Amino acid sequence: MTPTDSFDTAVIGGGLMGCGTALRLARGGRRVVVLERRGLCMEASGVNAGSLSPMIKRAALMPYALRSYDMWQNTREWLGGDIEAHRKSGLILAFTEREAELLEKMMRERIEAGAPAEMIGGNRAKEIEPSLADGVILAAWSQMDGHGNSSRTGHVFHHAMTEAGVDIRQGTTVQGIAKTGAGFEIGTDKGDVRAETVVLAGGAWLGRMGQWLGVDLPIGCKVNQMSVTERMPRILSTVVNAQNGLLTMKQPPNGTVVIGGGWQARGDIDMDPGTREIIPGCLTGNVQVAVHAIPAMRQARLVRSWIGLEALTPDMLPLIGPLPGVDGAFVIGACRGGWEIGPCLGEILGDHMLGREPALPLFDPGRPQPQARWAA
Repeated sequence: MTPTDSFDTAVIGGGLMGCGTALRLARGGRRVVVLERRGLCMEASGVNAGSLSPMIKRAALMPYALRSYDMWQNTREWLGGDIEAHRKSGLILAFTEREAELLEKMMRERIEAGAPAEMIGGNRAKEIEPSLADGVILAAWSQMDGHGNSSRTGHVFHHAMTEAGVDIRQGTTVQGIAKTGAGFEIGTDKGDVRAETVVLAGGAWLGRMGQWLGVDLPIGCKVNQMSVTERMPRILSTVVNAQNGLLTMKQPPNGTVVIGGGWQARGDIDMDPGTREIIPGCLTGNVQVAVHAIPAMRQARLVRSWIGLEALTPDMLPLIGPLPGVDGAFVIGACRGGWEIGPCLGEILGDHMLGREPALPLFDPGRPQPQARWAA
């Protein structure tokens, strides 16, 4: 093994959270390698709908969402590249009494946690977004919303990590990890790598990664599908959320409309990305919701749909911190809406590993979890 194969930290997984942690560590003086089986941010970090919407995040995650929102708006300063973040206002719509009841309860908790939002009536919502359909009876409105171009995530992080001296090894498949007296020996299809500490940052694959070190991590997987229309005249000036924030619609400057979330597609971690499957009924269901909320969408034609695997835990909060029972190993991931909150999460884990006080608390990977909803 050559000196170039020995590092202070090996980050396994080149998604947003892995890259963010690696960047923070490298800027703190650590020798870091990122091991990624495909390319940087080619899974969930690069194929999501690009929402920057703090108010649709869980109350416990609100401080993290607000901090990351500011980070995304200033990527030229801390990443040296543009993620094409756009500040807009956002709406979450309720069309029925049941939806309104759930929205009011949900937003009460989030507003108390610091969400910059207020409840408004349907008439006021239509003043803010004239394209809305009639029939909105309640809405949550935030002036701190927007979207970015998630497909640029890998590009901007590659630039920043290269500048910071991170050894980026794309197309490198990790096959296993062995704990040694001096740290960890990581077997890959390109040869072994040695590191004093290791960070597991594999998103939906975190459960399998934990098993390399004998740790069961409570990881499930949501199979999100996104769609984009052809370019259209300007119909949206806001980010519009339906189904209590589960389905989003946004119109970037190029005129396309991106529909994200909603009913899921079919896939799992063992399937090749090219074989994950859009479910026609779920796709049409999402489009019907979009048209119900924004009638002008009837004139749109879809040009592409795609899938991303989002990791989640039973309590819907991320895993960020030391891997239970394995000194020198850490884990980061499984955050709903992780693209938006990812910059802050990588920052706080990196600071913890550098011996600094993180700006916000970690999320103990060993905490008790409720019964997994995806279990049989």
